[in-house]
Amino acid sequence: MKLGIGIGWRPEIADEVEALPGIDWVEAVAENLCADHLPASLTRLRERGVTVVPHGVSLGLGGAERPDPGRLTALAERAALLGAPLVTEHIAFVRAGGPRTASPVLEAGHLLPVPRTWAALDVLCENVRIAQDSLPVPLALENIAALICWPDEELTEGQFLAELVERTGVGLLIDVANLHTNHVNRGEDPATALDELPVEAIAYVHVAGGVEKDGVWHDTHAHPVTAPVLDVLAELRSRVSPPGVLLERDDDFPPAAELAGELDAIRATLDAGRAGAAPRSTEPPTAQAPAPAPLPASGPAGPDAVRDRVAVAQASLLSALVAGAPVPEGFDHHRLGVQSRALAAKRADVVAKVAPELPEILGPDYRDAFLAYAKARPMSDGYRRDALDFAEQLLVAGRPADNAARRRLTYWWQDRAAPRPPRRTPRLARAARSVLAGR
Repeated sequence: MKLGIGIGWRPEIADEVEALPGIDWVEAVAENLCADHLPASLTRLRERGVTVVPHGVSLGLGGAERPDPGRLTALAERAALLGAPLVTEHIAFVRAGGPRTASPVLEAGHLLPVPRTWAALDVLCENVRIAQDSLPVPLALENIAALICWPDEELTEGQFLAELVERTGVGLLIDVANLHTNHVNRGEDPATALDELPVEAIAYVHVAGGVEKDGVWHDTHAHPVTAPVLDVLAELRSRVSPPGVLLERDDDFPPAAELAGELDAIRATLDAGRAGAAPRSTEPPTAQAPAPAPLPASGPAGPDAVRDRVAVAQASLLSALVAGAPVPEGFDHHRLGVQSRALAAKRADVVAKVAPELPEILGPDYRDAFLAYAKARPMSDGYRRDALDFAEQLLVAGRPADNAARRRLTYWWQDRAAPRPPRRTPRLARAARSVLAGR
């Protein structure tokens, strides 16, 4: 299906997106849409004939557990509500722990890379097939950006993607900004990845901005698109004409004129690529990957045993990133520290968005207070619960010190928290009564 040139729809720039010229389609984060009605802006866009594609961020198809049926149902409902021609998700894991590891479930609040191993590929492929069977339209998966490398990987990114497509028939959403990110952070050549992956499976392409700090590229989606990212887009265009290309922006939104300028740069890059090098063959590449390593004769070889091994590895990594556990063997300690701080900072930023009253009540103390909370309290159930748990911890500790601010925080928590698990309600009720008594 030909999509054309698009932009990521976000509530903060809804008016600007509607007014931008030459927009053929938009992409909306699936989890930010209600199941039974659309924002008025998306309704107007659809009435104009603009295609809307739901883009999921929470399935965690690269995780050790099989996809959650409720999340799959929710994604299918958004696809049906939008009349979408396809849905997209990520090749990533977003949570770990649970019964397979006899440990609490931890949420990353972010997309984390799966190890490029045959075992992780087996798990991913089964999860993808489950998702495909549950969705009413085709599925395409996005390559992600990463700050860290798994030790002892067995395939390159291109080989991993090629094998995934071969086994499942899934489409690819290729993010050229993520290819650039992995070039800076992991030394991976984008051209090599493009040579190895099956470009004929590309459903569409993402282009986004980022920033380099201390030799690490952060895929922020909050900065302008850089020339090196457009260079990767040109590399891709020299191999294939992608059905669609979309500009992503998630924060620090610029004026509409700057968004239009970035879209013009994308169009110019695609046009130059069309007029430049002749397109390369789009026949599926022959992956030069090693054969799957045999399992030890004494070890279990069933699918659940493979999932168990992947579960332990992912839980160990996520525990190091968000719960202060030791760094697993083979990982770069410095890079894990960078990733850990980035995850905590993202939690603070997202909680400030989903609960804007918190930074308003706490003022300049919000960020330091939240980062201290995040260091001791891993996220276990999404950002809205994270906001409530953060407020609860402050109130139980008798904070904030200002009585008026503490009363406001108490009312805010009471308005959103009930009902609570019995084991925690009495503690908070006592704290709330104490605060209100001091009015």
